[in-house]
Amino acid sequence: MIRQFKFKRRIECGRVLAELMAEKLDQESRCPELLIPVPLHRNRYTQRGYNQAEIIATILARKMNCKIDLNVCQRIVHTTAQWNLTAPQRRKNVKNAFVLNKPIQANSVTIVDDVVTTGATVNELAKLLKSSGVTNIQVWSLARAAHKTPTTEKS
Repeated sequence: MIRQFKFKRRIECGRVLAELMAEKLDQESRCPELLIPVPLHRNRYTQRGYNQAEIIATILARKMNCKIDLNVCQRIVHTTAQWNLTAPQRRKNVKNAFVLNKPIQANSVTIVDDVVTTGATVNELAKLLKSSGVTNIQVWSLARAAHKTPTTEKS
């Protein structure tokens, strides 16, 4: 369902997964002061037509009665898709990719993403949030994927 949501424009799959995630989190987690979805660069947003992390975060915010800010940060670097990069390449790919659009008025923030693989993206965003004074940062995602180092095929 995650692949369908992310790559096949099956937004209803993401909605179902986010609803299930909200039920689970509501039983186990306290709402942070602020939810922040991982932003997409405008070119990727135009290409895909939606931000999957934003859809998830919006549903979580509604179901759990949490505050959400869709505009507090922005991805300013149009990065290469991460799926075929090694862990070091992923870290380099997202380095300095985000900026804050305004001050964050929260100490406890949760970054929302669809899938966390190496953690490069959420770690880069967390560094930015910490540098702005946020003291408690969590990451909520639909899945934690195992990262396999890309291999080159031989002919």
